[in-house]
Amino acid sequence: MTETSSDQLPGMAALEALIAVESETVRLADDIAASVRSFLDGLRVVATQATGGQGISLLLLQVSQIALTGARLGVQRDFAPREEFQPDDGPDPDLDDLRMQLATLLGNVDTYSYVFDPYQPELVEGQLSDDLTSVVADLEVGVRHYDAGDVDEALWWWQFSYVSSWGALAGAAQKALLSVVAHDRLDVDLASTQELEQIEAASVVLDSAENR
Repeated sequence: MTETSSDQLPGMAALEALIAVESETVRLADDIAASVRSFLDGLRVVATQATGGQGISLLLLQVSQIALTGARLGVQRDFAPREEFQPDDGPDPDLDDLRMQLATLLGNVDTYSYVFDPYQPELVEGQLSDDLTSVVADLEVGVRHYDAGDVDEALWWWQFSYVSSWGALAGAAQKALLSVVAHDRLDVDLASTQELEQIEAASVVLDSAENR
């Protein structure tokens, strides 16, 4: 039986540590990818099937969930891509239909104002439909890297684009949607039975979409 020399042990320990780190990275990527897909599918269901007040409430739910996913990325170590230049992830999808569907759903609450950077306050005017579509575009880039098997690139892109772009957009959209919901709930005594039934029906549709 061959004895293991003492100078081999540090190498073995380092290899085991590396494997553990890589396994944890893959598990995180799987979790993030699942959350991102749930948001992308749910947003499209809301945009195409929800109406009026129920649509606003369900958009708030979807945006809040993806904001939590972004926060998970924000507290992780800084991920780095394998290559200096980002690999080609294919042509950008056409998101004009989704943008128009969201604009139709949001109606007169589509245009809103917000402060992009609270430490350099400057009021910005935008459209929720544009900003939510931009979030979708950013997230789908990471999905394409993930589907191609490039976990490191996917995590780097999701994290980088979160802190540089879609995190702020999602946060601003979340606050705007919450404002609409708050006015709707606080400015009336009680939601009608019909509205509650619509929200329940839309929730069932979302659940079925996420479980596909």
